[in-house]
Amino acid sequence: MMDLGNKIKKLRIEQNRSLSDIAAVCGFSKSLLSKIENGKTVPPISTLIKIADALGTKVSILLDDHQQSGTIYTTKETSESRLVKTDKGYSFFTFAVERSEKLMQPFLFVSRKEESDNRNIYSHNGEEFIYILEGEMRYKVGNVEYTLKPGDSLYFDSIEKHKLTSITNEVKYIAVFTQSKLNEG
Repeated sequence: MMDLGNKIKKLRIEQNRSLSDIAAVCGFSKSLLSKIENGKTVPPISTLIKIADALGTKVSILLDDHQQSGTIYTTKETSESRLVKTDKGYSFFTFAVERSEKLMQPFLFVSRKEESDNRNIYSHNGEEFIYILEGEMRYKVGNVEYTLKPGDSLYFDSIEKHKLTSITNEVKYIAVFTQSKLNEG
C-alpha cells in the first residue's frame, strides 16, 4: 500500500502523461497529485477511484500488485491489523486486493468522530453499498440523510454526493464500491 504513489507515477509516466493532465481529468490540483505520488498524503478512496479512472485502471491494481485469482480468504486479524490511516479521520482496509479482475471492491472502514472532517463530500463513478457493523452514523446521499445503526445498510449511485457524520465516537462499517466500466474511445 505504501508504494501507492510510486505505482500511480509509474503508470502515468508509462502513459506519457503529465501531472497536470491527470490532475485536470480528476478535477483536483497538480500539487495534490504530486503529494500523492510522493507518498506525502494518503487520499480518500473516492480520490483514488478518480485517479484509477484517469489512468484507465482499477483501484485494486493501484492498491496492490501481488496478483492472484480465485478465492481470497481474509481473517478478521488480518483486516484489523492492516488498517491504513488516512488524513481524513478514517482508516480503511481493502479486501481481496490481490485479485485484480474484480467487479466490486470491498473495504472495511473505521471512522473516528474526533478526527473526522465533516466537510468531506464525495462523488465518483459506480455504485456503492455500505453495511454498519458497530457504532452509529448519519449518512447523507443527495438531499436525504439517513441515521444508520448496526445492521442497517444503504445502496446508492456513488455519483450522488454523499457524506457521513459519526454519531458515536467510532463507527465500523463495510463499504463495497463498483468502478463503472470505462468508456472506450
